Amino acid sequence: MGFEEIPHTADWSVRVWAEDLPSLFTESARAMNRLAGVESGSSPRVKRTFESKGEDSESLLVAFLSELVYYQEQENLAFDQFELNVEGQKLKVEMEGGEIVSVDKAIKAVTYHGLKIERTEHGLEVTIVFDV
Repeated sequence: MGFEEIPHTADWSVRVWAEDLPSLFTESARAMNRLAGVESGSSPRVKRTFESKGEDSESLLVAFLSELVYYQEQENLAFDQFELNVEGQKLKVEMEGGEIVSVDKAIKAVTYHGLKIERTEHGLEVTIVFDV
């Protein structure tokens, strides 16, 4: 599992890879938080549940990351622990995190630009573009 930032002309882009879909979603969330420089406090920890339906894995990924952006903007919360269940067109996430103590640069939106989850010899890979 891992991720790396990819140069992009106007926005931020990151390539993420992992062995399976839940791990890919988790690593994508970690990559998004790292790019934005999100730091959360250690206590008190909060838990939230997120459920979504989508046409495909890409739309579920965008819905999940967009929910995290919402929590950052509206509730000043960042999540760093995830228990994900992806079954077909349904996603359920149990997540835990804390109050944000600092952010370097906020992400405005998760885009569909060039978004395609692909199977590779090492597992799954996706490139995500964030509007900043």
